[in-house]
Amino acid sequence: MHELVIRAGTVIDGTGRDSYVGDVAVDGGLITEIGACGRATRELDAEDLLVLPGFVDTHTHYDAQVTWDPLLSSSCWHGVTTVVMGNCGVGFAPVRPDRRGWFVGMMEAVEDIPAAVLDEALAWDWETFPEYLDAIARQPRAIDVTAMLPHSALRVYVMGDRGADHASVPTAEDLQAMYAIARQAARAGAVGFSTARLQTHRTGDGDRVPCYATRSDELEAIATGLRAGGGRLLEVATAYPGDDIEHEFARYRALAEATGCELSLPIAQQPDDPEQWRIILGLIEGAAADAVPISAQIAIRPIGALFGLLGSRHPFLASPTFRSLAMLGVEELAARLRAPDIAAAICAEADAAPIVDPANLFPIGSPLDYFPPSETSIAARAAGAGVSPTRWAYDFLSADPATALLYFPARNWAPGSDEIVAEQLASPAAVPGLGDGGAHCTQICDMSSPTTLLTYWGRDRRYGPTIGLPQLVKRQTFDTARLAGLSDRGVVSVGCKADLNVVDWHELDVGAPVIVDDLPGGGRRLVQRATGYRWTLVAGQVVFEDGEHTGALPGRVVRQGR
Repeated sequence: MHELVIRAGTVIDGTGRDSYVGDVAVDGGLITEIGACGRATRELDAEDLLVLPGFVDTHTHYDAQVTWDPLLSSSCWHGVTTVVMGNCGVGFAPVRPDRRGWFVGMMEAVEDIPAAVLDEALAWDWETFPEYLDAIARQPRAIDVTAMLPHSALRVYVMGDRGADHASVPTAEDLQAMYAIARQAARAGAVGFSTARLQTHRTGDGDRVPCYATRSDELEAIATGLRAGGGRLLEVATAYPGDDIEHEFARYRALAEATGCELSLPIAQQPDDPEQWRIILGLIEGAAADAVPISAQIAIRPIGALFGLLGSRHPFLASPTFRSLAMLGVEELAARLRAPDIAAAICAEADAAPIVDPANLFPIGSPLDYFPPSETSIAARAAGAGVSPTRWAYDFLSADPATALLYFPARNWAPGSDEIVAEQLASPAAVPGLGDGGAHCTQICDMSSPTTLLTYWGRDRRYGPTIGLPQLVKRQTFDTARLAGLSDRGVVSVGCKADLNVVDWHELDVGAPVIVDDLPGGGRRLVQRATGYRWTLVAGQVVFEDGEHTGALPGRVVRQGR
C-alpha cells in the first residue's frame, strides 16, 4: 500500500510533452508509481484537476526572511516548492561581526528590506558561508531553499575596507582567498555564485556596491573555485554600456567557456534604451547555439513598482504635509486625508514635484491587469472625471490607504501590448525569473509570477494567442530546476522528489497585492495570495491545502552535490 496517491488527475509532467490522465503515487518523499496505482493510506481526488511539478524560483532574496519565516511567503502561496536565494551579488554571508551593520544598511538600500526589521530579526549566528547554511538548516520550514554565494559579501570578507570600495583592485593573495572561500562554499552546498554591475544598486552610504567592478580576473578566480568545489551556477546582473554591448557580453561568455559554469544573465527592456535587450538576447541565443552554457533570466510580466500610501514610494511622498501625517495609524490617517484643506495642500505640493508620468500609472485591483491599456491610466481616468491626475490619484489612494495601490510598469513595458515579454518568453535560451521574493518589501510584489505565467500566458492573454500549458509548466519547473543544478525535481517522474501542485485550472488566479505589517518589529511588506492551488506537496507531504498551511514542515536546505 502506498503512503499517498493523487488519484485521476491530469498530469502535466514538466517535460513539455502532452498531458495525460493518471494516478501519481508517493512513498518516502519520492514519486514511486505513475499510472493506475494501487491503494494508499491517503488519497487526494484530483479528477478534473491538474497535477504539476512544484515550481522552482531561481531569483529570490529570502536570505534574511529565511531566518524568521518558515513558509517563505508569498512564494509558498504560488506553488513554489524550491527557492534559490543570494542573487544580485548581495546577501549576509560570509560577514565578519564588525561588518554586520554595514551589510544591513546595504540590503536596505539595494533591496528595500528595512534596517529596523533586519536589526530585530537577524541572530547572526554565523560568520562563514558554510556556517550560514548550517544556521538556516537548523530551522524548520515548509519549502526547500538553496543559496548562492554573493560577491559583495565575499569581497568585503576577504578585503575589508578595500573590498567595500568597488574600484579597489584585489591582490593575488586576495584572489587566492576568494578562490578558496568559493570552493569551501560550494563544498558546503552553495548552488552557485552571484554578482552585479548595476548603477542603481548602492550601499547605505550611497556608494556603488562592492561587486560593481566585476573584473574578469576576480570573477574567474571565484568561478574556478566554485567549480572546484562542485558548484556550477553564475548569476551576473549587469547593465550593458550602450556603445559596447558586445565587449561586455564577451567577458561573460569567455567566463562561461573558461570555467564550464552555467551563466544566467537577467535581461529586461529598459525605457532609456528600449531595443538593447534584443541585442543582448541575440548574443545569448548565439552563445547557447554554440553550446556555451548561457541563458537569459526573464520576467514574465512588466517589472514595475506598486505605490500605496503605506509604502515606501508613492506620488505624495515628497509632500511635507503628507509626511507630517505619515506616522499616524491607518484609520486616523484616512480620516485626516479626507479633510479638504489637507487634500488641497498635499495635491499642490505633489504637483510641484511629480515623480512619475500619470499616463504610465494605473490603479491595480481585481481582476489584476499587468498589461493595462492606455485608456485605464491615471491620466485618462482623470481627464474623464474632469480633475487633475494628481487629484484622481489622491482620491483613489486615500479612500482606503490600507489596500489601494497604483501600478507603475517600468521595464518590459509598452502601452497596449505584451509583445516584449512574449518575445522574451519565446526564446529557447530564456528561463523565467526575477520574482525578487523577500526584497523590495513595499515597492514590488512579483513573487506571484509563477501563477501569472500559467494564468495570463496560458489562459487569459488578450493581445495574442495563448501558450500551451505543457510548455509553460516546463519553463517554471524542469527549466528552472536544471538551471539551478537540481536534477531530482521539476518533473513528475518515478524516482523524483515528490514536490507537486494539484491545481484547479478554472479557479487558478492571482489575488490582489496588499500591504501588511507582519515583519519583525512591525515592519511592512507587500504580500499576494492566489486561488486554485488545491494542494501543494513538498517531499510527499501536503504543506498547503486551498492556500492554507497544514502545519507540515518538510522543507530543507538543499545543498548541491547532496
